Amino acid sequence: MTLNQLRAFLTVAALGTFTAAAQEQKMTQPSISELIKRMEQHYGLKLFTRAPRRLTLTSAGTELLPFANQAVAAADGADRALRSLKSLAGGVATFGLLRNANFYFLSQLLETFHERYPDVRLRIIGLNSVEVAEAVTSGALEAGLVVLPIDAEDLTITPLIRDEVVFVSADPARTTRPVTISDLAAADLILYDAHYGWRDPTRRQLAERAQLEGITLSALIEVEHVESALSIVARGGGDTIVSRAVATSRVFPENLHIVGFAEPLYDTIAMVQRRDTVLSPATREIARLARRMLLEH
Repeated sequence: MTLNQLRAFLTVAALGTFTAAAQEQKMTQPSISELIKRMEQHYGLKLFTRAPRRLTLTSAGTELLPFANQAVAAADGADRALRSLKSLAGGVATFGLLRNANFYFLSQLLETFHERYPDVRLRIIGLNSVEVAEAVTSGALEAGLVVLPIDAEDLTITPLIRDEVVFVSADPARTTRPVTISDLAAADLILYDAHYGWRDPTRRQLAERAQLEGITLSALIEVEHVESALSIVARGGGDTIVSRAVATSRVFPENLHIVGFAEPLYDTIAMVQRRDTVLSPATREIARLARRMLLEH
């Protein structure tokens, strides 16, 4: 069974005659008839019966119809996808990046994409993972990168990489051994992403661990950006937590010390898109580039 046979079958089913189907497919009437005849001979089943004015589907033809529609639609979609990737000229890519994307070299993403596809407009929004997930769910963004866990209703989630979360202090004595949730509860915590608070995925993991141990975590100071939190910690104002990507970056103050958790904690970075939706060619390509850069990192 070939795609040409299925296309001929669908056209005859829709138009009711070989002649009309031949005109639609820009083929001769005998060619259309032959395509249908070969299918019927192969399976030993009639697909059409002759009514007074048109051909009608037999029970075998009715059984074949939905599968033929799916097969042809899938083939046409694949053809469009490959052609669009070959000639991305125009359109808009809408994509959400997690707040600390620059620490994973994702700042290069926009430059790389623009160099390859200069005619595509970019709409890249950098938000906390909470808002990226909400924007993708609502349709405001086509796809995005988030840190897990998030509320995943109606989203398809593809985990990409894990990055360890570490405890940070200006006091080396506080980083001589892995920290526990009890240690964290006793610390003067300087936490960033103040707007999202304990909805932030990293904080959410910590809060869940604390809850299991009957401990409450609270922040002494909350700021919006990780750089601000690190600056306060570097001056002895308290302790914080960051991913290793931040701890190994240029913005990390030289006088700070890090240590992992006794029960290791990780930020899992994942790609999210709405369930049962197909990304536009431009957004699909920028998602592919983002995935590649993360995996290389």
